[in-house]
Amino acid sequence: MTGLSSSPRLVKGGLVLVDSVSGAVRRVVSLQYNPDSLSRSLQIQGTGGDGDRSEALRLKGPPVETIKLEAEIDATDQLEFPDRNRATVETGLHPQLAALETIVYPSSASLIENDGLAAAGAIEIVPMQSLLTLFVWSANRILPVRITELSVTEEAFDPALNPIRAKVSLGMRVLSVDDLGFDHRGGSLFMAYLRAKERLASRTSPASLSNLGLGSLP
Repeated sequence: MTGLSSSPRLVKGGLVLVDSVSGAVRRVVSLQYNPDSLSRSLQIQGTGGDGDRSEALRLKGPPVETIKLEAEIDATDQLEFPDRNRATVETGLHPQLAALETIVYPSSASLIENDGLAAAGAIEIVPMQSLLTLFVWSANRILPVRITELSVTEEAFDPALNPIRAKVSLGMRVLSVDDLGFDHRGGSLFMAYLRAKERLASRTSPASLSNLGLGSLP
């Protein structure tokens, strides 16, 4: 026995929070277990919906892509080694769930700052800017997203009522250059995603009309 495993290292999916100006990584949230399935839908942005036949084949921009997945989080393995996982023993899955949930919250500092501006009579309070969220699902899918849905089902608890098993449902909308612009960090990442998709498409085996039972088109 060499102690080396022949099994490939499992790549985890997750979320990365990035400063949209500097590009600095602020936080990485890795999924404990990759979900068994991931659903995606693409809403096509065509221009021919008003009966103008000259526009029927034109596209206004990239489709609106949405992603949904369900991820499981379980503290059982950590609780087997309490000396090495004191935070889990004391608080269960609260830290992991909070890491996900605070992505969709403005920071407490921002809320307090805006409250102070309102109290001082500020005429306009600008909506709070959040970090750029990236959904990472392998090197071929690094997507700027907005989380549109986040629900948590806590399924088991320790004696102090800390959750120790939970299921997270996550819905995301991919942000394209239509949303962010070409100069934005997220816009650049979207274009890299689109180019990667085009490269993958070019690697498909070529087909011909005979594959469809046709010798030629009518």
